[in-house]
Amino acid sequence: MALQQYKSENLLWYRSSHLGVTHGMFTRLGGVSKPPHASLNLSRGVGDDPQAVETNRSMLKRALSISRLVSLGQVHGDKILKVEEGKKDQEVNGYDALVSDIPGTGLLIQQADCQAVLLHDPTRGVIGAAHCGWRGTIADIISKTVDVMISEYLIDPKNLLALISPSLGPCCAQFTNHHKELPNISVDYQVTNDHFNFWAISRDQLRDAGLQEKNIVCTEKCTSCDERFFSYRRTVRNGCLTTGRNGSVIALPKLDENLMKKKSA
Repeated sequence: MALQQYKSENLLWYRSSHLGVTHGMFTRLGGVSKPPHASLNLSRGVGDDPQAVETNRSMLKRALSISRLVSLGQVHGDKILKVEEGKKDQEVNGYDALVSDIPGTGLLIQQADCQAVLLHDPTRGVIGAAHCGWRGTIADIISKTVDVMISEYLIDPKNLLALISPSLGPCCAQFTNHHKELPNISVDYQVTNDHFNFWAISRDQLRDAGLQEKNIVCTEKCTSCDERFFSYRRTVRNGCLTTGRNGSVIALPKLDENLMKKKSA
């Protein structure tokens, strides 16, 4: 996998040539939020100055050349939102994944150690994005998101491309109460007595949902180890309970309005 680093307006983000569509996995760098949310916090729900969050989101949209951003009031559940046409940015509470076939609309996942699993079917022009922490893993939100893409857009999962964002790696995914919190997670994913490889779990859940192994890529960047990302685990270790949220976004390219006018003439 070729992971490329980009920089614009002091924002720093990554993308992968694998996914074949507009997307960005953003670090915490380059925004306007003040500590403890410094600086590209994209969440409205962590106590940050609302105007700073909107400025950060506007910078993200310019960086990716998208006109609209749809986000979620994430709850670590398994509900999936089908994103329809619209001109204004939107945030919808109670969901943890989004699917869409609307060009120019970015699907935003907010995270501070959880995974954003980005999905693209280039044959049908459909995208999806899932917020997947350990609770999302238990709820199998990945396969449920793929199922919605199948039922709503008639995709074939064999055509889906998947990218697992920077997130908590097996080096730092410690669960001292795993017998209670992760009762159904196989010991095959247990790398030490209390550390687990959630990257491998998501790979297998994607494969079990019908994706081809060759179409699944993981960035394998640990947000707890890499201080350029927000990390709840790292923040707690440092004696604080407040941190910002990174953003991972996927979008279908905007339609060329001039071309559309020519076709309709």
